[in-house]
Amino acid sequence: MTEKGQSRLRNSTALVTRVGGMGGPAAQMLAMAGVGKLILAHGGQLESPDLNRQVLGTEAGIGMSRAIQFAQTLERLSQFVEVEALDREPDDAEALELAQRCDVILSCPPTFAERLRLNRASLQARIPFIDAAQWGMTGTLFVSRPGATACLACAYPAPPPFEEFFPVVGAISAAIGSLAALEAIKILSGNGNPFWGRMVVYDGFHARITDFDVSPRAECECRSYTPA
Repeated sequence: MTEKGQSRLRNSTALVTRVGGMGGPAAQMLAMAGVGKLILAHGGQLESPDLNRQVLGTEAGIGMSRAIQFAQTLERLSQFVEVEALDREPDDAEALELAQRCDVILSCPPTFAERLRLNRASLQARIPFIDAAQWGMTGTLFVSRPGATACLACAYPAPPPFEEFFPVVGAISAAIGSLAALEAIKILSGNGNPFWGRMVVYDGFHARITDFDVSPRAECECRSYTPA
């Protein structure tokens, strides 16, 4: 990392939502890399089953606000990071307000509706968007740049099926979250080549990694935006 790149990280703000199995490791890596400010959004209280993957929480925090204790963990890890915690998932208006205060969005929610909401906010605020998702031993990573690449809605013309309770392997969560953080670090620091407009799929069960370009759909709203 160059001195200029490190300075850019120090003056950057990243929004991470949510901050569980993927968002937690991502936020941890961003804090340790030197990102100056993190905004965390995650509603609800920590529960015992969360601890197989939520690395920022502990047994002592069960029953407490996830967002608040996760922010405290990050502040203990680094004296140089400022952390703002929201004990909820933002709605459309708040997602846009948060995006307008940030330099990058790391989208790590379990529901596709939340992921699309953050995708729209990134388009409207014209800031980079990183989507991390998983199911069992498979994880995906998608990186978009408004006005220059396809967006998440292009990658998923129809919402994928959702299961309220689905298998989560913590090691995959952490791996995908760390990759999301790496993409954010490259984008914020200006070092390296981000996966702009590409989908990365890691099949942990079969030990296979694939990636492919995602083309903008002709009817998608993202085509109406110009590059920032």
